[in-house]
Amino acid sequence: MNKITESDSLYRHLEKMSTRELLVNINNEDKKVPFAVEKAIPQIEKAVDAIYLRMKNGGRLFYIGAGTSGRLGIVDASEIPPTFGAPYDLVIGIIAGGDEAIRKAVEWAEDDPHQAWKDMKKFDIDSDDFVIGIAASGTTPYVIGGLADARKNGVGTASISCNPNSRVSQNADFPIEVIVGPEFVTGSSRMKAGTAQKLVLNMITTSVMIKMGHVEDNKMVDMQITNEKLRDRGTKMIMKKTGIRDYREAKELLFKYGSVREAVRRFKS
Repeated sequence: MNKITESDSLYRHLEKMSTRELLVNINNEDKKVPFAVEKAIPQIEKAVDAIYLRMKNGGRLFYIGAGTSGRLGIVDASEIPPTFGAPYDLVIGIIAGGDEAIRKAVEWAEDDPHQAWKDMKKFDIDSDDFVIGIAASGTTPYVIGGLADARKNGVGTASISCNPNSRVSQNADFPIEVIVGPEFVTGSSRMKAGTAQKLVLNMITTSVMIKMGHVEDNKMVDMQITNEKLRDRGTKMIMKKTGIRDYREAKELLFKYGSVREAVRRFKS
């Protein structure tokens, strides 16, 4: 398969460029990413609706990936509980090579096509759940095998890749392909491909969490209050929703009930 993600950069002799030239050219390539994501919205829509159906019936969402792709899945999964007040095991990110691979490359970890399923089984994955395989190249054995094993066991599947008609896409019920073209540094898919994957992950989980009821109007009413910035934001949200004018009173309600949603509900009842 001809991998666009591995094709030669459109730029030559990068080492001779000035700092300004490097930054401008990288930025010019980055500008292409949202347009590539836009073309994939119909594919993303189908995946979101399928994930929502599973989640509203008690299912969970798993991400599997290697290297940058795996790290992006872990980042997205880790942000769901504080942002939306969802349980920590609702979205689970798994990377080839385990937690060590989050910070340091683990050699050959991505080459075992059956390890991803073994990793997911540690979380008692079942047919109520959904798996998204993330692989910029679309050829990572860990991800391909994980999706294939998931499908055999009745688990819903989607994929996010940056090459057309890849093996990852062929092993997913809902393939998402974001074709961003060659990287500025040839083959460095942590750049445009990584950005594209992050944008798609943002779109998927944000949309699903909204559909699951974790957002009211445009506010994160279920967010976890874990620092002073969020305490201040939550207090002001309560003041706006209840008409309370006293900042201290609203803050006490937030402390007492633990979330904006619950504080407002208790105040109005």
